[in-house]
Amino acid sequence: MTLHRRIWYFFTLIAFLAIGSPLPTLAQESIDITSIKVDELTDDQISELVKRANDMGLSTAEFLQMAQLRGLPEIEVEKLRSRLQDIDGSGASSRSSNVSRREPRQQMDLSEITKGLIQPQEFMTEGEMPSQIFGTNLFYQRNRRLSFEPSLNQATPKNYVLGPGDVVYVDIYGQSEQYYEATVNPDGFLLLDNIGPISVSGKTIEEATGIVKNRVAAYYPGLSGNNPVTFLQMTLGNVRTIKVHILGEVRLPGTFTLSAFSTVFNALYAAGGPNDNGTMREIKVVRDNKQIATVDVYNLLINGQANLDIQLQDQDVILVSPFISRVKINGEVKRPLTFEIKDQDTFDNLLDYAGGFTDLAFQDRVAISRVTGNQRSVSDVYKNQFGMFILKGGDEITVGKILDRFSNRVQIKGAVYRAGTFALSEGLTLSNLIENAEGLRGDAYTEQASILRTKPDLSTAFIQVNLKDILAGNSEDILLQREDVIRISSIYDIQNERYVQVLGEVKRPGVYPYSESMTVEDLLISAGGLQESANPNDIEIARRVEDVALGTLSDIIPVQVNSNLAPSENSEIILPFDQVIVRKRASFTMQKLVSVEGQVNSPGMFAIQAASERISDLINRAGGLNRFAYAKGATLIRRTEFFNTESEQVRRQRNLEALRIQLLADPNNSEAQEELLQRLFKDLLGAENATENQLAQTKKESLDQIASETPGFAVKIRETEAVAIDLEEILKNPGSENDLLLEEGDILSVPKLLQTIRMRGDVVYPTTLRHESGKSLKYYINRAGGFERRANRKQTYVVYANGAVKRTTGFLGIRNYPPIEPGAEVIVPTKGPKIPLRLGDVVGVTTGLATLALVLSQINWNQP
Repeated sequence: MTLHRRIWYFFTLIAFLAIGSPLPTLAQESIDITSIKVDELTDDQISELVKRANDMGLSTAEFLQMAQLRGLPEIEVEKLRSRLQDIDGSGASSRSSNVSRREPRQQMDLSEITKGLIQPQEFMTEGEMPSQIFGTNLFYQRNRRLSFEPSLNQATPKNYVLGPGDVVYVDIYGQSEQYYEATVNPDGFLLLDNIGPISVSGKTIEEATGIVKNRVAAYYPGLSGNNPVTFLQMTLGNVRTIKVHILGEVRLPGTFTLSAFSTVFNALYAAGGPNDNGTMREIKVVRDNKQIATVDVYNLLINGQANLDIQLQDQDVILVSPFISRVKINGEVKRPLTFEIKDQDTFDNLLDYAGGFTDLAFQDRVAISRVTGNQRSVSDVYKNQFGMFILKGGDEITVGKILDRFSNRVQIKGAVYRAGTFALSEGLTLSNLIENAEGLRGDAYTEQASILRTKPDLSTAFIQVNLKDILAGNSEDILLQREDVIRISSIYDIQNERYVQVLGEVKRPGVYPYSESMTVEDLLISAGGLQESANPNDIEIARRVEDVALGTLSDIIPVQVNSNLAPSENSEIILPFDQVIVRKRASFTMQKLVSVEGQVNSPGMFAIQAASERISDLINRAGGLNRFAYAKGATLIRRTEFFNTESEQVRRQRNLEALRIQLLADPNNSEAQEELLQRLFKDLLGAENATENQLAQTKKESLDQIASETPGFAVKIRETEAVAIDLEEILKNPGSENDLLLEEGDILSVPKLLQTIRMRGDVVYPTTLRHESGKSLKYYINRAGGFERRANRKQTYVVYANGAVKRTTGFLGIRNYPPIEPGAEVIVPTKGPKIPLRLGDVVGVTTGLATLALVLSQINWNQP
């Protein structure tokens, strides 16, 4: 709940308690509380009001102050405060109950205290760049984190000076017990019941405790004497607010209401801190027209010393003057910003402000650009002068970066165990460096090594050395120099990487590394072994020809292997770059499935028994047609060449995957089954999910090209299509040309006897009609309302239930409509758009005819 809503709610409570009405909801309008009379409120109503206020998070003092700000007359506020004190006093019979009602210390007048703290930040834009002046963002930044808000739960400082508005708790305990709570009034007095006013304004807590003790001792003799039996403790309750004037070069100059615990930093934060023209080094605190302190923000930012001992008092003035002098430091320092300096600040001081050098800074010398007269001059300040060089306003210091070069580096690359960068020590030779790199690898090419040497003019030269002779001591060792780069090649760097390839009916066809004395059997085992379709007696090795004769591309070496890949006496040795091709057995084929749907006695899937199996054989295996079958409507659905047929390899992988899932689902597999499971994981690694027929892909590309080059021509590529068959004729004459041979994936669909005709296209009322024997096409068109105006009557056609199509034919204006059978669809297409004859076309035709007539008229028909 916001502060505004809380205040409104409490005063609504007052108003309705005053008139004895139930509490309103928050949706009702605000009540005028200026007419409330405290004398008309009962003690129970006031107690209930205070209880609810406490529940809402407002203290009694805060509540009274807010009531006055909302317009409650001052005399009524005092009556309410007096009534509250009377109610508290009447309940003072139990000391513990009074203590338990003490609320945590709070600042009063929160709305005034927060004024100026949040609002300025809302004027900052998203794209606003942070200030480059060091310390500015301490008080003024978009996402504020540091507020310097004083802790109200801290122990009361001994030097805290009491003033009007402070709430004081006086506890008397021991032989006598009493509790007082009083507020320092505007005249500086504490009013204690039955004791009278005590002047404490301007006194510290410690001094005020002594004054109150001396005054109260007259009523409690046990407080005095050498051996007191009664004791007094005075503590600070709620803290008063003070008015502080913040002037000069700040973002929000003005008068601010702050907590009496506030320091200079609280006040500066409330005003948004010094602006870009304000000083951070000499902020003055003026009290009673005298400067009592000077605050240097850099002490907090650099040394962590906040100087919090300076407690602000009412009517203090904080004056922020313009900055003294500023210098700018760029380059390799941790805070490259603009800093404010005092007189006699040296470069060492500035370096502290900037956080010191970065790791890459050149620290021996800095360049300083200084204003001298009407121009600038550059000075070089060396490391031994940093503490003596006095800075001047307007100086710009640049800290350079170390050179990106090495003073003692050599590098070795290539066929050594620890290639990299090494330090150049005195007398380091090539053999020493190889030893430091833990020696040569076995594949090192020792006949030659190269040294890339950098000359003084930064050009380079290659030095070729015989590494074998140097390591054997037959040649003089090479003394290395700074920035030498030694490269020792591998024997494989200077020759092609050798490999062999296996293709065809193996589990993992591909390229494999070559090894000496490798046989065909070794390579096939590396490729996962033969497929079940492989022909071990029909394997070829395609070998590169060293001496290419005219027309010879490779040597073909036929090979036979054992089906279990056991080595034989005549095992062929493979050479680098050989291609081993394993072909399929001619007699091998996987099961091919077809299915029958609809009105047969045993529908379902069937495996093709022989290549000569036909539709009639499939019907017989399915138990023949049942009594509901409509043979004339039977359709054969067949895959086209564009069907994404699974290869035998993919089918095998799919079947193995199903076997693996089944084994995984059983927690009680035998040892042999667990071994099989591991082999399946290995075999299925990297398996392809699908293959595509290359011929079908080529046809697709050709059709796409034709379609792109022919306007108005569209290609519909289908993976399956219906084949029109005459099942009645097939069953009458099995084995005839109508009885098609079965192919994998065929689906034979036999529907029920159909009794409807479906009308589609440009008829008046496209609908489905009941089939009537002996009725013509024209009869059904009339039943559908006749032809539409744009109907293309000549192109009307019929699609029969088995997928066959017949169109209307005509001769000398006489149309011959196709017959209608049950389950047929009548399609009436629409005529194309009629293109209107343009004026230019009319003129052209007319002119042509006139010219033709003129030519004819000039011909002498009677000339012999």
